[in-house]
Amino acid sequence: MTEGNFVDYIKIYASSGKGGRGSAHLHREKYITKGGPDGGDGGRGGHIILRGDKNMWTLFHLKFKRHFRAEHGGDGSSSRSTGQDGSDVIVPVPLGTIIRNADTDEVLHEVVEDGQEIILLEGGKGGRGNWHFKSSTNQTPRYAQPGIDGQEGWYRIELKVLADVGLVGFPNAGKSTLLSVITAAKPKIADYAFTTLKPNLGIVEYRNHQSFVMADIPGIIEGAAEGKGLGHHFLRHIERNSTLLFLIPADSEDIKKEYEILLNELRKHNPELLDKDRLLAISKSDMLDDELKEEIKQDFLPEGIEALFISSVAQQGLMELKDKLWKMLN
Repeated sequence: MTEGNFVDYIKIYASSGKGGRGSAHLHREKYITKGGPDGGDGGRGGHIILRGDKNMWTLFHLKFKRHFRAEHGGDGSSSRSTGQDGSDVIVPVPLGTIIRNADTDEVLHEVVEDGQEIILLEGGKGGRGNWHFKSSTNQTPRYAQPGIDGQEGWYRIELKVLADVGLVGFPNAGKSTLLSVITAAKPKIADYAFTTLKPNLGIVEYRNHQSFVMADIPGIIEGAAEGKGLGHHFLRHIERNSTLLFLIPADSEDIKKEYEILLNELRKHNPELLDKDRLLAISKSDMLDDELKEEIKQDFLPEGIEALFISSVAQQGLMELKDKLWKMLN
């Protein structure tokens, strides 16, 4: 799927159905001149329902259909017949979807399970027919309730990618290359900054047929939280990852400084991201000999985080990386 087909933010208009009117019918039949009230209730208006679908990973299907209107309920009729309920409108969304009120920015719902259904807007209730209102003092009510109006409004649908491990690093740190080597994903790889313009997901196969999901988040630069580069547009995807794998290339001018910049951008976006488990991988390490690796370990690594030396191209240290990530996830 191309970058243009990955959509993680969309605004939709939704309108639930109006409830049907109750009937004010009076029973008439041969030999029964005063059968009394027998008007039925109106049917319920249709709901707008969001349903989680594990086979979806983008909101692209909502890009060209942004208005959803549910059917109105049918009116009640004679013989206490209830009107037909309006048909519900079911909108499938990928797991990790958040629904916000477009006016207040309030988070209303979250879809995190396959098959999970959330009623975004309830249909209006049908009005009661006149037979509900008969009494000893009013035996022939000639009125019934109208149906209740449905609800409507604008909503923001946002997707936060669900993955176990999120790759964090500057552009060209080797995140896409690592993902392509240890998973079956085929992200776009080139030697210029911001090659990756959308999160890429891949399933990492581990020992004994076990696996976990890794996400390549587009590169962060200093000032991303203020909108520089690709801005913080993709930083929200990192919020869903339980473990963050920081990737810094071995030829970096200052590994400590790059790590602190990345950490600071995450802090500015959401301080809670710093509570996640973190691991540092020094990529492109095939250019280092053992003496250089030892020197980097002693003098150039940030404190408080474990570091591994890997090379995606030379396939070095990848099994050790998988072992460490699996241990952190479990």
